[in-house]
Order: sequence, then structure tokens, then C-alpha cells
Amino acid sequence: MKLILVHYKKNVQMKRKITMPVVLKITSIIVLGVLMSCTGREKSNAEKKESNVDADAVEQAVEWISLFDGETLDGWKRYNADEIGPLWTVEDGAIKCDGKGHGEGSPEDGGSLITLKTFGNFELELEWRISEGGNSGILYHVVEKPDYSHAYVTGPEFQVCDDPPVADDLSNLNKLAGSSYDMYAAPQTKKISPVMEWNTAKIVYMDGKVEHWLNGEKVVEFDESSEDFKERFDQSKWSTDEYPYWNTYKEGSIALQDHGAAVWYRNIRLRSL
Repeated sequence: MKLILVHYKKNVQMKRKITMPVVLKITSIIVLGVLMSCTGREKSNAEKKESNVDADAVEQAVEWISLFDGETLDGWKRYNADEIGPLWTVEDGAIKCDGKGHGEGSPEDGGSLITLKTFGNFELELEWRISEGGNSGILYHVVEKPDYSHAYVTGPEFQVCDDPPVADDLSNLNKLAGSSYDMYAAPQTKKISPVMEWNTAKIVYMDGKVEHWLNGEKVVEFDESSEDFKERFDQSKWSTDEYPYWNTYKEGSIALQDHGAAVWYRNIRLRSL
């Protein structure tokens, strides 16, 4: 009987020696699995939150508004005038300035076309084409007051023009297509369509940081708070006493410039940033 008890105790001890580590190992695996499951759920929840944020951002990013319905000039007016007048019309789904040589200096019927709505930070996209030798522009942050003679008195300009084949005066490069007029020149290597063919333009304005895009290529980029901008401003026409309000407003209308040439604009859309 004593021998049987001793043998039984030895068997129990051996089973304990074998069983306890296994139990601990199994327990550890279970605990680890639970932790991983919790972590997985947290990660999944975090990913869902991140995904929702991204989706919201994307959804917000595509909230474009059309500034031109392709048929009428609803939502537009002539700068400092009650009537749009005969020079701005709609032709083949595009806004047209007829180019009779009046320009903004002819207040009886000339003048830029501006949006009724105003914008601060924005991204603007459109298409344009211009007649041979023509000149126009896309302006932003334009403010209308009786004391302001023209839209460009307040609004910076994305230059629209039929560039000469070769720039004869390098100092005028900042007055060619895609440039920030009299401030920053678009590169001479830019892509521009032949006269009377369509070009795409994009302007991005965000808290003083500006981008000009021409035919899918960024051609101008600058920061209004930079020393470079201040130096260029001091050397430009805008620093003279004639233009004390230029670029002083950070919200205003979008303007299409009447510069006395035939010019067309279409597919005009904008989103606020």
C-alpha cells in the first residue's frame, strides 16, 4: 500500500510538472489573443475614423461651384456699372468679350466682367482662348467702389494674352500669359496653345500663397509674405501712388478683363478652400 501511494504521488508530481507549463502557455496564448483582438478592434476603429475624415475631406474638396452656366451671364455684372452692356455676350457655350477696342478705359460700354459672389481662399479653374495679338486677364479679390476706376486697381491678375513668338524685351516676361502681371513671370518653356485655341488656367489662393497653372503645368508660385514678393512689389507699377489699393483686399470678386481684344472664357468653376 505504501508503495502504491508513493507511486501515485510521483505520478501526480510528474503530471503537475508537465501540465502547469502547458496551462500557462495556453493561458498566455488566450490572453495574447484577447489583447490582439482588442488592439485589432482599436486599430480598425482608428482606421475607420481616419477613413471617415479622409472621405469628408475628399467630399469637401469636390464641392465645386460653377460660375458660368454656359448660356447666360447670370451671376455676373460689369465693373462699376448697372448694366452688363453689349460687349459681353455668350457664344457657343463661352463668355465672349467682343474686342471692339473699347477696353476698360471706355466706361460707356467697356469694362471688366465680375462675379456677384466674393471669395477669399479659393481654387479657380477655367478655359480661355484669345484673338491674335489679344490681351486680357483673370483677376481675383476685386473690390468694386465708385472711387476705383478699374478692376485691376485692387485685384492681382493672371495674365491672358497671345504671346509674341519671341519675347523682344525680357523685362516684359511678367506681362505674358500665365504670369502674375508685373510681378512674377511664367517660364518661357511653358505650354501654350496656338492663337484661337483653348488653354486651361488654374489659380490657387490660400492665405497669401499663390499658384498659377497653365495647361496642366504650374508656371508661377509665390508667397505674399515673403521678402521676394515685397522686393518685386517695390519695383512694380503697383507700388506707385496710382495704385494704393492693389492687393490690399483678401476677399473679392473674380474678374474677366476687358482689354479691348476678343477673348472667350468657358467651363468656369471654383471651390472655396
